[in-house]
Amino acid sequence: MITTAKKIFPFLFLLVSVHAIAQTRKGDFSAVDDYVKSVGALDTLNMGTISYILTKKFPDSKDKSRAIFDWIAYNISFDCKAARTNGNEISTSDFILKTRKATSSGYAALFQDMCSVAKIRCLTVDGYLKNNTEQFKEKPNEFNHTWNVVQLGQSPESWYYVDPTLGSGYTDDKITVFTKAYDDAYFFADKPIFNLQHLPDNKAWLLGAAPKGSNFFSLPLVNNAAYEFGTTNFLPDNGFIKTKLNTSMQFSFKVYPGSAIDIVALAIGEGKKKKIKTVDYTLSKGEVKFSYKFEEENSYPVTILINNKPVLGYFVEVDD
Repeated sequence: MITTAKKIFPFLFLLVSVHAIAQTRKGDFSAVDDYVKSVGALDTLNMGTISYILTKKFPDSKDKSRAIFDWIAYNISFDCKAARTNGNEISTSDFILKTRKATSSGYAALFQDMCSVAKIRCLTVDGYLKNNTEQFKEKPNEFNHTWNVVQLGQSPESWYYVDPTLGSGYTDDKITVFTKAYDDAYFFADKPIFNLQHLPDNKAWLLGAAPKGSNFFSLPLVNNAAYEFGTTNFLPDNGFIKTKLNTSMQFSFKVYPGSAIDIVALAIGEGKKKKIKTVDYTLSKGEVKFSYKFEEENSYPVTILINNKPVLGYFVEVDD
């Protein structure tokens, strides 16, 4: 997951893949995706021409938006150095296209500019995004992430979240290395999950209801794979947990109907000390439940894994 800072610094029925379920919800964009791949980097053209080439084949605004999202995610990389030194300062589209790098504000601005050329109403939204389990604290002094809202109609139901930064890949916790990894979960993203992961500085841009329970900054860390499985309604709903040694702790969360879950595990600790512990779980009516007894007295990050993919992150303090 990427964050930046302004001045500081993703029986036969049961076997259907979650990706296919998500595709059914959003629509089939395979023709758009294949076309964007076919046009390539377009590295000698300006922003307006690129936008025109990407969108001219598609009369539907949703397809046009998808084409722009795809191209940016395929061709622009997150600028870790700029994020660490200059924060979330915005760069011009011309500069981004020249360097093929941007911070989140640059990604969002480029997406907005290209949508404008295609006559799609799009706005940028500044706000907050947690990057690691050490950030279960109070609200930062300044926003640290930027994304987009695409408006395809007048009702709020026709407004959609797009995060081209997270759609392009992810960084390590210290924002030193960027890994290119296209993720279309961030195109017209699942709103409840997006709202667990993003908080707009202006709540007028909170599409749908705000998360219930703990305030945003104390919620568990919601990882990208939460979109794949539809991970919501989790307990505990506080990312910082205090518990006793060898005392049973209860965990639960909702997933999409038909989610193919093979294994649930906990990643405990970090670095060379990280341990993966498989847990016995139940899955009933779309709710996963399990319990776990922490056997080591210490404080450490704990990540819930589904099929070895991280979905939720906690920081656990265990004492005797």
